[in-house]
Amino acid sequence: MTSVYLAPPICLCIAFVFSMLGMGGSQLYIPVLFWLGMDFKVAAIPLGLLLNVVSSSSAATTYIRNRLVNWRVGLPFAVAMLLLPPLGTLVNLQMAVKPIIVAFAGFTATAALLMLSGWKPRRGSLSRAGQVSLGLGGGSVLGFVVGLIGRGGGSFVVPLLYICGLEAKVAAATSSVVVTGSAFSGFMSHLPTAHLHTTTTLATAVAVLLGSQLGSRLMATKMKSRLVRIVFGCILLGVAAMLIIKDVILS
Repeated sequence: MTSVYLAPPICLCIAFVFSMLGMGGSQLYIPVLFWLGMDFKVAAIPLGLLLNVVSSSSAATTYIRNRLVNWRVGLPFAVAMLLLPPLGTLVNLQMAVKPIIVAFAGFTATAALLMLSGWKPRRGSLSRAGQVSLGLGGGSVLGFVVGLIGRGGGSFVVPLLYICGLEAKVAAATSSVVVTGSAFSGFMSHLPTAHLHTTTTLATAVAVLLGSQLGSRLMATKMKSRLVRIVFGCILLGVAAMLIIKDVILS
């Protein structure tokens, strides 16, 4: 019963922060729900993915209304990330994944340091065809890696878009659309075996909806790109450290 009372305020705070960054937050929802006493496989994972869908889709509506989403990149990115994970899962059976995790942790840390340093990529250099190609190519690579390493790819979307030339706020807003699709796919794959407590599910979903609306509106209307870069850079360094510690050193 403790989770009924503690989960909603904690999840609200997570949604508030991660919605500003174009990320769903499942990398925190799932461990938090597990620490609060939920079964990892049949409760924490499916509920965490559901909250991810609620948070990212809610934030996406705010960014769409404020015309911050780059659809030429976002739509093909989302489609590719839906289609490629099964291929990565098949390859996972035939190769070691730790080197891949180390490589992506290094990419994430590098992107974080670039953001924190104030480095700005060249902007406006991509044609319409180039933006579509970025969406398809980037989504395919990350979708494949999602299946390969068994982790969500939301942490990698924004840095990739930023490095390729999208302004920080546009990259985060576009990522929210991409993350919604991949999170929904993940949730549906876990739904058949899910055992969700109705009260906890409704309470956390409402809290996440509120938190994501507050966070996304703050980012869209008040935050400068510089602050978005700083916050996201700090979060990315934490993600890179978690990848190395949890999936390489301790696994």
